[in-house]
Amino acid sequence: MNQILDAVRAGRTSLLPLLIKRLTLPERRALLPELTALRKEVREWDWARRREHGGVASALLVAGAGCHTGAAAAAAWIGSRDLAEGGAARGSSRWAGLLAVLGDREPAWLGDVAHRLAARAVTVEDNYPLIRELIGLADCPVPTTDGFVHAWAEDMAFGGYPRSSRHLLSVALREDPRAAEMVPLLFQTAEPAATLNWYVDPQAPDHWPSALTALVREGIVERRVLVDGCVARLLRGGRPGGLKFYQVLLQRLDLTPAELREHTADWIAMTADAPSVLAGQAQQVLAGLSEAGELPAERLAEMSAGVLFRPEKKLVRAQLVLLGKALRRDREARHVLLPAVAGAFGHEDTVLQERALGLIGKHLLPGDEELRTELGFQAELLSPVHRRAAVELLGAGGVDFADEQPYEEILPPAPVRRRMPDQARTLSETVELVAALSRSGAATVTEFESALDGLVRHAHHDRTALASALRPALADRWWATGDRQAEAGQIHGLELVAAAVLGCVRAYDLRPGSVPQSAGYHQNCVHSVLGAVVADRLREAAHHAVSGTLPFLLATPSWDTGSLEPRELVERLAAYGRLGVRPAPVDFAQALLRVRRDPAAAEAARALGTREGERLAAWLTTAGEPPELLRRVREPDLSLRGHWWDRDWETMRRIVIETAERPVLQSEFPQSFHGLGRPRTGNGHRCYWVPDDAAYGAVLPEDRETQAAWLLPEVTVCAALDGRGAGARLSRLAELGGPAGPAVHLAVATGLGARHPEDRLAAVDALLVLAARGELDTALLGQDVAELLRLGTVKPNRLADAARTIAATGAYATTWAVLDGALPALLAGGAGAARGAGELLAVAADCVERSGAGGPGPEGLAAVASRAGSSRLVTQARRLRAALAAAGPEAVALVS
Repeated sequence: MNQILDAVRAGRTSLLPLLIKRLTLPERRALLPELTALRKEVREWDWARRREHGGVASALLVAGAGCHTGAAAAAAWIGSRDLAEGGAARGSSRWAGLLAVLGDREPAWLGDVAHRLAARAVTVEDNYPLIRELIGLADCPVPTTDGFVHAWAEDMAFGGYPRSSRHLLSVALREDPRAAEMVPLLFQTAEPAATLNWYVDPQAPDHWPSALTALVREGIVERRVLVDGCVARLLRGGRPGGLKFYQVLLQRLDLTPAELREHTADWIAMTADAPSVLAGQAQQVLAGLSEAGELPAERLAEMSAGVLFRPEKKLVRAQLVLLGKALRRDREARHVLLPAVAGAFGHEDTVLQERALGLIGKHLLPGDEELRTELGFQAELLSPVHRRAAVELLGAGGVDFADEQPYEEILPPAPVRRRMPDQARTLSETVELVAALSRSGAATVTEFESALDGLVRHAHHDRTALASALRPALADRWWATGDRQAEAGQIHGLELVAAAVLGCVRAYDLRPGSVPQSAGYHQNCVHSVLGAVVADRLREAAHHAVSGTLPFLLATPSWDTGSLEPRELVERLAAYGRLGVRPAPVDFAQALLRVRRDPAAAEAARALGTREGERLAAWLTTAGEPPELLRRVREPDLSLRGHWWDRDWETMRRIVIETAERPVLQSEFPQSFHGLGRPRTGNGHRCYWVPDDAAYGAVLPEDRETQAAWLLPEVTVCAALDGRGAGARLSRLAELGGPAGPAVHLAVATGLGARHPEDRLAAVDALLVLAARGELDTALLGQDVAELLRLGTVKPNRLADAARTIAATGAYATTWAVLDGALPALLAGGAGAARGAGELLAVAADCVERSGAGGPGPEGLAAVASRAGSSRLVTQARRLRAALAAAGPEAVALVS
């Protein structure tokens, strides 16, 4: 046995098969503990011994495989990542050594090992050559796992690395004795094998569709297997790129009429749920069957129910054409097909609604009273502009729309602020929360503030007990191991306070003023300044947690937004006075920035008779006034030669908001707060470090305007360039306190034109929050949108999507009030040719029709509506003009 261990330590893999074959099974099992110990030793080698690591790992792999007598244990040893990565993972010598030590086992055992290796998703592709050989020796069925199928497909296409010019896919498939078993599995994996789409030309002989159709012609694979497999895989859906192979293969197979008829139900399902391109192809197949008389009216109606529900106008138009042809061929089918046509009544495009209504009018006969009644109920889905025509068409058998209820604006309920817990958390609750937040890396304002206040409170009450509870909960943190204390700058978040309680951080680093002003942040980046404030507050809390001087924190919020009620702050200052405790400078400064500015509480603050009480009273009246904001359009400076990633930003014409200096923050607040009081012009470089941290927004929870001015560049990047993610912060901003003035409205207006849907949706959410709280100025927002459209910051098609989403909530009057002010920028001076202009007018017209709003209409509407032609822009302009006129001159705006 020592010979085997010596050979393993020397990395002499070639000697092992002969040495191991001399051992009996009990002797092999007896060697396993020593091999396992050596494996653990090798795993812990440092980088100085990496050169010898590979050879020893390869030898260990072969020796362990030969000594394991159980299939499960052998497969686990062979499939281990540490041994595979240490040796030549794809080397032929590795497989030769393994096959040599495994070759004398029973076929059933070999097959069991092969299937277990194939089931290991992480390593199956690396071990494919061995699995293939073991299956051949065992003469057992092939594994059906996704990893094995993918590895087989790669082996067929490439035959190893590099690919040989003699190794053609068609030849490899033809010569593989298990091709008939493996090909059906290509259609059953969760994701298609990567090699299926690697060839560009579907007609190339070595492209998978060409090779597979050749197998069908040669009788190696049944044609039905490929047809059924492709259809089933397309039905399952997936990314369009992943479905391309199956679509191309079906085209190469050139399905017969009988095969097309056999899968009618599948084509119908694809038209309803598949990606747009695939749904269009299925629609064409069914159209061919319909024209050939192979698609009954009932199946066509079933297909129409799914297609007409889709948003793609091209598919809906094609379906209405198909229904019209079917109705002309068989007028008796109208009882089945006309209700299907009415499925387009609920489509967002009123042109398609009109086309469907016209199709019904063309094929409805005078005696079809029962059918008229049925269609009348479906006509409730029509836009108001078409309801009058529906009543005239359907007559007494339809639904009468004359007695409709007056319009009522529907807005979602305003978000409810949640109170912070009145009672302080217990010691066990605080420790549990701190441990959870240290691992999650993300915390709400409530969680962060509750944990911070709990640490300070319990450190003041009994630091020893707190340390005893924290130590096992945070034993796995890097700073809690070893005897050396960490530097304060190396520990972030709540962990800094916990580490201070445990004595794991240098107390010297926690002293006030121990960190220079320039350390850790850049003054021109507002996010760095906010981060410095949060870090300074944590450092101060850690210092007082060690000394135990603070009974609780002054800046702990009253609400989950971060806001602090002035009466509560007065009570806390009074408690400090009774206890003889001086407020901590950073904690008190943060409390001032959070307090809700209610002048009525100033008198109670002065009555405290302390310097902090006087400062609070001044802050609640005059000192706390937010900085003045100046809005202007920044012209591009083509002479700037910034970094390549800033060129588009620097040369873009955009709106900026400048914030004035706040002297009070510069003179009376701690040094880390000075950056908040500096003027900001909005001309700086883009910020690439934008943390999504709720604690940052809670630094100024009562000053939405300033936060909106700081957020505007990020939102502008999301709209005009390729940024993303600022929408989430915009949504949270709307729920904070303080006035919602021009900066907030401009940020929301910019967010409505964001490039990515998730950011637009967040801006919609922010708008609805403002509307529900009665803080939305629709005229101001409309003017902002108009200016952004003129500048090109907001694109009409993106704005149309956002406006449609707002209207869909039931806020039609609110949406129209915004668009009424925005549309002149789109219609003036011959504009309107921009992509999405017609869509935006369609949303506006729908809002006017549903809300009953009236008026002269936006400037430029009459000129566009008077143009000749039937483009979408002109059609929707006429519709909007008619809707505004229908409301009458006495109509008044529903939303101011």
